[in-house]
Amino acid sequence: MKIVLFGAGSDLGTHIDGSKLGPTQIKNDIEASFPGEIVEQYQENSIIKSRNLSDRKKNEYEIEEFNSTAYEKLVELKGREDTFVITVGGDDTVSIPSVLASKKVLDDIGLIYFTGSCLYDTYKTSPNGNMRDLTIASINDYKTEGMNYYANDRVFPGKTVIIGCREMTESENENLKYSGVNCITAKNIKEEGIEDALEKAFKLAVEKTKGVHIVFSLGFIDPEYAPGVSEPKFDGFDETIVTTIHEYLVKHIDLIVGYDLVDFNPLRDEDRKTEQIAVNCIASMVNAAQTKERLEKLEKKY
Repeated sequence: MKIVLFGAGSDLGTHIDGSKLGPTQIKNDIEASFPGEIVEQYQENSIIKSRNLSDRKKNEYEIEEFNSTAYEKLVELKGREDTFVITVGGDDTVSIPSVLASKKVLDDIGLIYFTGSCLYDTYKTSPNGNMRDLTIASINDYKTEGMNYYANDRVFPGKTVIIGCREMTESENENLKYSGVNCITAKNIKEEGIEDALEKAFKLAVEKTKGVHIVFSLGFIDPEYAPGVSEPKFDGFDETIVTTIHEYLVKHIDLIVGYDLVDFNPLRDEDRKTEQIAVNCIASMVNAAQTKERLEKLEKKY
C-alpha cells in the first residue's frame, strides 16, 4: 500500500494565525523517515484575513478557492490503487475537502470526528463568523449554503459521529438535534469510558458503508497537554486517551478509508508538546498502513 501525506497549510477558517504552518513543521519532523510521497498546498501569503467582528462569512471566498483546489488533488490521490492518504492541517476547514474526496472515491462512507468543539454552526448561528465553526455542518451540507459546492456531495449526518466536544452553543445543540448527527460528548466519555465511545462510534459510522474517514483535531486534547492549537477548549483529555484512541484505530485500519490530523498551531505550542503528540499520531497511522500492506501481501502469497 502506498502512503501519501497531504499537507494542507491554511488557517483561513479562524481569526488566529499559525495553523497554516503546521504541515511544514510536521514534514520537517518526519520527512527523513517517511516511507511515502509528500504533497503540499499552502494558502497565498498575500491573503489578508478578515477580522471584522460583523463579518459573518470570514474569508469565505479564499477558503472555497483553497478547498476546491485541495479537493481536486485529494480525489486524484485517493483514487489511486492501494493508496492511503493522511491529510495534515491546517485548521479544521481543510478536513472538508479531504472527507468529501473520500466520499467521491468510495461513494458511501461514515465519518468520526474527534474534536473539543462541536463545529456544527451555520452562517446564521456562528458566534464570530469563523468558517471553522461550520466544518462538520459543511461536510454534512447542513444549512451551509454551498460551502462545499465544488464537491456537490455530503456525508450523511446519520453516519457522522462527533467525539469529545465539550463546548456547544445553544444553536449548535439545535442543529445537531435536527440534522441527525451523533454526538458523544466529553462528559459521556468520562462517564462511560473511551473504549465504549469508540465501539459505539464505529458501529454507527461503519454499518452499511464502505469504511470510515477519521478526523483527529488536536483541540480534542486538553491544552495542558497540547497547547499548540488555535482555539483551545479546557477540560479535555490527556495523552493516554490519545494513545488508546490510536491503538484502536490501528486495530481497525482495514475499516479506515482516510485520516486527517488538523489544528496544529506551532506558534502556540510550548516545548513542542503538541508537535510530539501530532508526530506520534501520524506515525501510528503510517505503521498501521504498512502492516496492512504486509498482511495483504501474505494473503495473496498463500
